[in-house]
Amino acid sequence: MKVINFVIFSILILFLSGCVVYSFYPLYTEKDLFANEILKGNWEADNGALWSFEYAYLGEKVPENIDSTSYVLNMVDKDEHESEYRVHIIKLGGNYFLDFYLKDFLNDDNLDLASFHIVPVHTFAKLIVTENQLQINWFDQSWLEDLIKENKINIRYENNDDFILLTAKPGELQKFVAEYANSEKAFKEGMEAVLTRK
Repeated sequence: MKVINFVIFSILILFLSGCVVYSFYPLYTEKDLFANEILKGNWEADNGALWSFEYAYLGEKVPENIDSTSYVLNMVDKDEHESEYRVHIIKLGGNYFLDFYLKDFLNDDNLDLASFHIVPVHTFAKLIVTENQLQINWFDQSWLEDLIKENKINIRYENNDDFILLTAKPGELQKFVAEYANSEKAFKEGMEAVLTRK
């Protein structure tokens, strides 16, 4: 199977199989990022997938170019499908949040027409850290749809009747996320991953 098909498969499994909120813009700006080791290392998800977080590099992969504010996530599911994401962590109102973005999606020589109809987006999730475990909870798309139908939020978005894409810039996204960070309903039906350090 082509590399691009692995990537497409991984997008579908990771994001479309669960109800998550999609965003055109990231949740962070450069000033929100901070050096940390919170995610670094190898983790096993409750579904058997392996998650490996390493620092990203600014340019050439040499020690002086390590970016300790940014991670590259290499994920291998139980069927050995592999995908790679850029992940950033920020803190809002006392809570950690992760921003996921598919890395190097269109840098492949074997692209086909279907590949050009899949656009990578940002997704973000609340992170709860314990000694040897990470609990990651994505916001629920159906919860967001209900808020919009009931006219309870004022945030920029587009709706094509299949899913909602937030189009707000990072500052507006952060206010939205911080407001609902402790809402059980916001995460109730959203996707969840529990990772245990290996």
